[in-house]
Amino acid sequence: MSTTATTGYHDLPALMSRMTGDEKHSFAATSTLDVLWVLYDRVLSIDPAHPDHPDRDRFLLSKGHGPMAYYAVLAAKGFFPVDWLDGWAGFTSPLGQHPDRSLVPGVEISSGSLGHGLALGVGMAIGLGIRDSDARVFVLLGDGELDEGSNHEAIATAGRLGLERLTAIVIDNSSATHGWPGGIARRFEVEEWSTITVDGRDHETLEETLTMDHSGAPHLVVARVERKY
Repeated sequence: MSTTATTGYHDLPALMSRMTGDEKHSFAATSTLDVLWVLYDRVLSIDPAHPDHPDRDRFLLSKGHGPMAYYAVLAAKGFFPVDWLDGWAGFTSPLGQHPDRSLVPGVEISSGSLGHGLALGVGMAIGLGIRDSDARVFVLLGDGELDEGSNHEAIATAGRLGLERLTAIVIDNSSATHGWPGGIARRFEVEEWSTITVDGRDHETLEETLTMDHSGAPHLVVARVERKY
């Protein structure tokens, strides 16, 4: 089998089809596919040859359950051989049902237990600011994950500190248990975040909103996709 990296967006479904056995999280994966592709194809400054370079952008997959799309994009961009996908979640495979930063090249945090990624992103953004680095921090969350209280502490802290290096992307597939008065964006706006809500399948719009200026404030992109059933 080939180990050559695949680079086209339209190759991603075939890459994902090489991973089987976690169908219950397949929608969690497909809901993130377009955002992940735009980030790695157009936005992030990360070199697969040097994934730990100190001045790289940081991407944190807080929505760590069902990481098939994440693995497919990392393989497509050359972070690890495509052949690794065939054995995913196997006993000897580095690709688990939750990503492990110690095993998978390019993975910034181990995740899957929801509610931790945004707080970690806040800490990274603070640290990069102290170092006066130009690197940015992007955190991908699910709307249901915002039911976790730790996220609200992170939202408040980031807003009060004006962490302009930080961008949160929330995949909105209407799976939240409680929701928020006025919608997801409103929850961030009251803490002085820059916010925008977009079609989570529109690559051009995603690129524009993920790279827009938000000087002096953290930035939120709510990416709406199909409702989870």
